Amino acid sequence: MSVWAAVAGGFAGTLVLTTALRAGNELGLTRMDLPFLLGTAFTGDRTRAKALGYLLHFLVGLGFALIYYAIFLAIGLSGWWLGAVFGVVHGLFSGTALVGILLPLIHPRMGTPSTAAPSVALLEPPGFMILNYGAQTPLVSLAAHVAYGALVGGFVSLAG
Repeated sequence: MSVWAAVAGGFAGTLVLTTALRAGNELGLTRMDLPFLLGTAFTGDRTRAKALGYLLHFLVGLGFALIYYAIFLAIGLSGWWLGAVFGVVHGLFSGTALVGILLPLIHPRMGTPSTAAPSVALLEPPGFMILNYGAQTPLVSLAAHVAYGALVGGFVSLAG
């Protein structure tokens, strides 16, 4: 097992995950634009928010790949199938706690379930399992995270 394989898998996995989420958006399966959500936490400029959001998403993807790698090392086992299982857990965590609960708490431009009527939020809160962005959003997100995990696990196992 190699940390560089995990980083390479994290890059490839994040590329696939981000592309899948973008494709889901373009195909009308979801209204979620994760890079935009991340970027607008730091700037109100829409163009800069998207660019910054893509950068942040790739950095977070590399960070998660290192977490996967640490778990692979700890249990002494890796593989695309185990990575896919981790991807399910990762996707459920992202949809419930990370994007659904924590992001709205710290995002200065996102509404929350307790946003007062007179205040104007620029972004709708994601809600549980990101359902506020469309009924198929959880499935698109979960499938993308499974692909991410399978790629990270596959890269790590191929490195030996």
